Amino acid sequence: MINRILVLSPHTDDGEISAGGSIVRFIEEGKEIFYVAFSSCEKSVPDNLPRDTLINECMEATAELGIPRSHNILLDFDVREFHRYRQEILDAMINIKKDTEPDLVITPSSFDTHQDHQVIYNESLRAFKKSASIWGMEHPWNNLNFRTDIFIELADRHVLKKVAALKKYGSQSQRDYFSREYINAHLLTRGMNIGAQYSEVFECIRLRM
Repeated sequence: MINRILVLSPHTDDGEISAGGSIVRFIEEGKEIFYVAFSSCEKSVPDNLPRDTLINECMEATAELGIPRSHNILLDFDVREFHRYRQEILDAMINIKKDTEPDLVITPSSFDTHQDHQVIYNESLRAFKKSASIWGMEHPWNNLNFRTDIFIELADRHVLKKVAALKKYGSQSQRDYFSREYINAHLLTRGMNIGAQYSEVFECIRLRM
């Protein structure tokens, strides 16, 4: 049974973009969620904003989803440089595993081409392959392909919470994948795959029952 879920978000916002609706549903069902962002992406913050903007936006976004502040872990590895810190990232995951003891780990998928996402995927296998189920998040703009193994059906209320959470990232609002039109279209498309209104989809990397 899945009671404790750990979301491994390479950067602030990745977890909300790909799994925000599912997180809302899981919390609604009484599951305990822990969220880790491995970089505050200071290089991605517009020059006219404070360097800690994304940290604050992430805390507001995850709170909107219903994740307690005490369940957020924000690390500061340099964006697009994760390969330089592979061992440190693995060590951090192992320590987080000891502290959270998750039943399910949500991580980037094996299809993700982003260099930082690939590091988080690879190190999550090393850290959690013997202790938890592992699902891969869908990032369509990073994927050349994807395996749709697990569908989480969402209701209107889950989608509204996801949209509200992503609105907290005001510094990133110019990005196409933050638009309400894209979010709705993608969730509707994945919902159609299973005859539902909305859905988020995951790759099944490892299943432990």
